[in-house]
Amino acid sequence: MTPAQKELARHALGLNRQRRSYRNHFVTGEGGNEHREWMALVEAGHAQRRAGSDLTGGDDLFRLTRAGAELALEKRESLDPEDFPKVAA
Repeated sequence: MTPAQKELARHALGLNRQRRSYRNHFVTGEGGNEHREWMALVEAGHAQRRAGSDLTGGDDLFRLTRAGAELALEKRESLDPEDFPKVAA
């Protein structure tokens, strides 16, 4: 994950004062640098893309995978289990 991608991923997570994520989404339209970075995250398996809809104003909606979200975290930060539930082994 590049520094620019990490910055976008951290924004998508919306880390709060308790150093925990409180969301997992980022909306951006085709043609910009942010969209290209998110598409690279999708290709790397660090994010998923949902095509634009009326709800997003036609822009694409991106969500981080658990692996992508964990790469974006700093020490002592955590993911909200509501957005990133633990998977039984």
